[in-house]
Amino acid sequence: MSSELQGSAPAPAEVVISASGLGKCYHIYSRPSQRLWQALVGRHRKLYDEFWALRGIDLEVRRGETLGIIGRNGSGKSTLLQLIAGTLNPTIGEVRTNGRVAALLELGSGFNPEFTGRENVQFNAAILGLTPSEISGRMEQILEFADIGAFIDQPVKTYSSGMMMRLAFSVMVHVDADVLIIDEALAVGDAFFTQKCMRFLREFKERGTLLFVSHDSGAVMGLCDRAIWLDGGVLRATGSAKEVVNEYLEAFLSEREGRPLAATPAVDAEVRARPRRDVRQALLDRSQLRNDIEVVAFDPDAPGFGLQKARVVDVTLLDEQGRQLPMIVGGETVVLEVVAEVAEDFDNPIIGFYLRDRLGQLLFGDNTYVSYADHAVAVSAGSKLRARFVFDMPRLSAGDYHFTVGVSNGTQQDHSIQHWMHEALHIKAQGQGLPAGIVGLPMHGIYMEQLSE
Repeated sequence: MSSELQGSAPAPAEVVISASGLGKCYHIYSRPSQRLWQALVGRHRKLYDEFWALRGIDLEVRRGETLGIIGRNGSGKSTLLQLIAGTLNPTIGEVRTNGRVAALLELGSGFNPEFTGRENVQFNAAILGLTPSEISGRMEQILEFADIGAFIDQPVKTYSSGMMMRLAFSVMVHVDADVLIIDEALAVGDAFFTQKCMRFLREFKERGTLLFVSHDSGAVMGLCDRAIWLDGGVLRATGSAKEVVNEYLEAFLSEREGRPLAATPAVDAEVRARPRRDVRQALLDRSQLRNDIEVVAFDPDAPGFGLQKARVVDVTLLDEQGRQLPMIVGGETVVLEVVAEVAEDFDNPIIGFYLRDRLGQLLFGDNTYVSYADHAVAVSAGSKLRARFVFDMPRLSAGDYHFTVGVSNGTQQDHSIQHWMHEALHIKAQGQGLPAGIVGLPMHGIYMEQLSE
């Protein structure tokens, strides 16, 4: 082999989506009758106004990339996805795709409301390229993933938006697509199914190409490698997901303030004694900003995996006196208790947890390893193991969240997962709270004073 070949960089991945000078224009008529007159006069006279939903888009997406698309309502996001999916024809320019494309755009698109769910599955899977034998062989898996029960044999017109999304997503999951296109549809799903979808999308990233539209900037940064920002039908920015989202948010806040936002200069912070609770707790709890969090019962049948030589049998949230909490107020100190049953001897068990939002994004988590690295708690077969994590519950935006818990044996770097439960404990946050990001931390001190010049 020549030295030139040995030193060469890996070839870039194949381009699966390319757009050149892409644009979509709609004709806007002030009166319906003008459509008829336009057909009669042809090109000799223009009786309409032009509205360019998209113009001058140049874009390349390579195999294995995950591209986020952000922008306000009406910025052209859905139009771009429809052009890529082939459900719209461009006015100017061209778009090319390489491979099988499956799109989840507007809910109900492609579904016949008079047909049953089963009939719509067969019809849509055939459109996406599956043969009758492939559809028959995968039908059971599709229905299991959708999990809508007996409604599968009822007309789709009787479905809720959530049921329709379940069915559409399930079909898309099972057609062996090379490119998946998701347009904000996950927003209508329940928390459990949304996390199920997000787990699939994270697995799909390892083998396919994903285009993801969402108003949730955290979801875009958490899921996407790269992002583009559409504004008024034109491409405003492209780059890493973090860079584009930050630029988009900065522009939005600047516009809301009516002036450019200046960078905040660094200031010296005085070190002060740290109180136990948020200094504003009493005031917040008496106001509309109170952050109530409902605790739903532990689900012993939550989906999971592991070697099963130890199993999580209970997960609860307690107060500092050990009493079970049906309700938490954001900012208060809580105890997450995890109990596992052990079927064989373990010399170095580890119990840990994550808190995830409805999209499956990791908010925070911890485990017992570091605390017991020098004095492992060995357990014998037939016994129970309990771990308790004491922390201040962050203030959470309204919505659904889940504690993922797990028990393993070994070290932080080398361990065997015995039982991992994806959605062991469900909590529901209510109220306005105070988070300016994904979560709001309880503040142990907030100070402001005038300094002499």
